[in-house]
Amino acid sequence: MVNANQLEELGISQEWLEPLNETFEKFGIAHPHQQASFIGQCSHECNHFRTLQENLNYRPETLHQLWPNRFPSLEIANAYAHQPEKIANKVYANRMGNRDESSGDGWRFHGRGCIQLTGHDAYFHCGQALGVDFVASPDLVASPKYAALSAGWFWSTHNCNALADVGDDVGVTKKINGGTFGLQERINLTQKAYKVLS
Repeated sequence: MVNANQLEELGISQEWLEPLNETFEKFGIAHPHQQASFIGQCSHECNHFRTLQENLNYRPETLHQLWPNRFPSLEIANAYAHQPEKIANKVYANRMGNRDESSGDGWRFHGRGCIQLTGHDAYFHCGQALGVDFVASPDLVASPKYAALSAGWFWSTHNCNALADVGDDVGVTKKINGGTFGLQERINLTQKAYKVLS
């Protein structure tokens, strides 16, 4: 269990005390290595537990660079730039259990939580595991309680405890990010959390 003093030392708001402890208990994130890795990774993913929704406010150049198949030209990208809802509906259409662009599923199920839960299927399966209908109420995932619990569900279903146990920061990062984006910051945050928690 983490305590209020430890959270303060880590610069994490006290509103996270109960959500984190509930998550650790529910998903067996029990040892300091596991908890430190979870906190370090989540801290990187959600701007030190301050940003619980994906920021999709992109410039045309960035859209073209990130999704060249969806925005093959700057002209197409310009029609979507700086319109997060419209961007989400395009880039997440017909994937991850979402319907087509006009359905609005892309925005409805855009990334929320400490480890961005994204797409209809993730919201459905996570909700089933937690006994909450996230498909009907996706905004719940952006509240501290469910932001933490959904991250715990992801952590558990991707077997991150085992990687944390052996200090495999690269492995944990790849499970969460799909690559190694922000690896050094993730490592630094994990090491800091481990010092505080042990």
